[in-house]
Amino acid sequence: MKLSAFNYGANAVSFIKNEKKYGMICAWAMQADYDKVLMLLGAQSVTGKNISKGDIIGVNALNVNQQDVVEALGDGHSDTADKFKNIKHTVKESAILIDDASNRMIVEVIDVLHLEGIEQDNLIYGLIKSFESSDTKKYSLSE
Repeated sequence: MKLSAFNYGANAVSFIKNEKKYGMICAWAMQADYDKVLMLLGAQSVTGKNISKGDIIGVNALNVNQQDVVEALGDGHSDTADKFKNIKHTVKESAILIDDASNRMIVEVIDVLHLEGIEQDNLIYGLIKSFESSDTKKYSLSE
């Protein structure tokens, strides 16, 4: 039996660094406090490898109508293609915010952790600096 302990959403993690746009879909994300988030980004992620302490990133909880964004950001790596060419988005500071997402957050990376047993992966701990929310139902990877 394969455990699926939680309902996983499609969360776009996106930012600009050194004039390059990075973006990916992160299912393993959670709110850890009123103004803190945690995201586990796999070792294979080019986006994850380029996030550093102090970076300002966009974290977007996508809505049920954004399958096209899930596919664009979930396919391939940011160093081989412009994943944002067909995605409506807004840039604030270095954060890329996906237009019409259920939640659009500007997050400052407090730390990038490497935990025992998953040392290659990047556990991103971030402070929510600002956010915009809508009542649109969030996308679920579990459904």
